[in-house]
Amino acid sequence: MLSALVRTYYDKVTPAVSGDSGGLRGIRPDAGVRPAGIMTGMPETRQAYLHGHHDSVLRSHRWRTAENSAGYLLPFLTPAADVLDVGCGPGTITTGLAGHVPSGRVIGIDAAAEAVDGARAEAARQNRPNISFQVGDIYRLGFADASFDVVHAHQVLQHLADPAAALAEMRRVCRPGGVVAARDGDYGGFLWYPGDPELAEWRALYQRVARATGGEPDAGRRMLAWARSAGFTDVRASASVWLFATADERYWWGGLWAQRLTESGFADHAVGHGLATRADLQRLAGAWHRWASSDDGWFLIPHGEILCRA
Repeated sequence: MLSALVRTYYDKVTPAVSGDSGGLRGIRPDAGVRPAGIMTGMPETRQAYLHGHHDSVLRSHRWRTAENSAGYLLPFLTPAADVLDVGCGPGTITTGLAGHVPSGRVIGIDAAAEAVDGARAEAARQNRPNISFQVGDIYRLGFADASFDVVHAHQVLQHLADPAAALAEMRRVCRPGGVVAARDGDYGGFLWYPGDPELAEWRALYQRVARATGGEPDAGRRMLAWARSAGFTDVRASASVWLFATADERYWWGGLWAQRLTESGFADHAVGHGLATRADLQRLAGAWHRWASSDDGWFLIPHGEILCRA
């Protein structure tokens, strides 16, 4: 765990319509799987994950916890709640959520089988008996209507061609009165010091590559709009940040981004779409190393969050 992660809420609660802040209902033991062959009319999912599953990507995913990445949701969890974590990745957030619902059940799904395998290992390591994982499609969740009290997604919507459709499908499997929760970063809102024109160039490149692969990198500011487009009328919007400012944090964050630029799926997409050369990526990786080596280095990542009452 990094030594000085700072998490700060601003604009903490902004009800879009009425604000029912009551607790979630408990687990319903007869929640079932949707019968095979029933379709929801959602779009096909054929998008490749922008970052891929290189170790430089997984290192950052494994660092995430329920506390540093889903703190806005934790007060709404009750001990017997049924929780679905969509896009669970290596399962570190999912296993954390399971600890907050000891009498409930948590299911994590991910489109990548290798991520699901890693998540199962993480759950075993943490000895969480109330959790399971499976491969799944966010647009066609394999569960019956109204199966969960909480449906959660972290850093998922930004990678989707139709985030509103995904939220609508998350709502379908959420029980009436339950909560659909999502949190995503906003690349356009990233702040850093010292200034470096090549870091600005990196951000502009990232935004172009993300959009070329069908995503929206400035997702945080759009979360409320996407929720409303999905048909939610009771939405609480909030925001929080990650901050990297100590020597250890700079070394970790700058190093993994320098490696992502040159070795991960992002590099392949950037070159494949004709948006950068390998030499460009090496040059921009140098900007990350410069930032990481500066005693004044400071990097802030804002996130938009939504709690939607089903």
